[in-house]
Amino acid sequence: MAEESVFRGVITFLDKIGVYDIILPFLLVFTIVFAVLEKTKVLGLEKIDGKDYTKKNLNAMVAFVTSFLVIASTQLVSVINQMMANVVLLLILGVCFLMLVGVFFGDKEFTFKDIPTWTKIFTIIMFIGLAVIFLNAMDWLQYVFAVFEYWNEEWAAGIIMLVVLLGFIIYVTRDSSLPKKESSEKK
Repeated sequence: MAEESVFRGVITFLDKIGVYDIILPFLLVFTIVFAVLEKTKVLGLEKIDGKDYTKKNLNAMVAFVTSFLVIASTQLVSVINQMMANVVLLLILGVCFLMLVGVFFGDKEFTFKDIPTWTKIFTIIMFIGLAVIFLNAMDWLQYVFAVFEYWNEEWAAGIIMLVVLLGFIIYVTRDSSLPKKESSEKK
């Protein structure tokens, strides 16, 4: 068996003393609740030298008590930990998508306005590819393939026919004779 690294030992130690189950969820909930109370001024304002200030002591106490109530529930802490991991995963996926699409945009701004059709097609392909990679990494791709397990040729042919017909209807019914919108500002 491979020897555990020093850094893995530190992570294990922090887990044993409760950093991930108590301290971090406490700080997260406290910060969010305190920020919301400060922003909304729900607990009122006090005047000092003619200026309005939030009641920081009350806001801090409510945030403190709320944070302790949250960490007292192991179920809530578990949900918070799982949710934050998923939020970070989505954030990383978004950055990866922007990096992949950035290959086609170079130093130009990422926008679908005034770009060639081939760039739009490759951007969509990149999004689909990233979605497949994500589904595979999360072991969800097996559930997607399970849907196709019960399909036969009639189902596949019917769906392909519907997609082709829908595409044809959209192509025929779009009105290309209308003038394109012009910018209201003249340069």
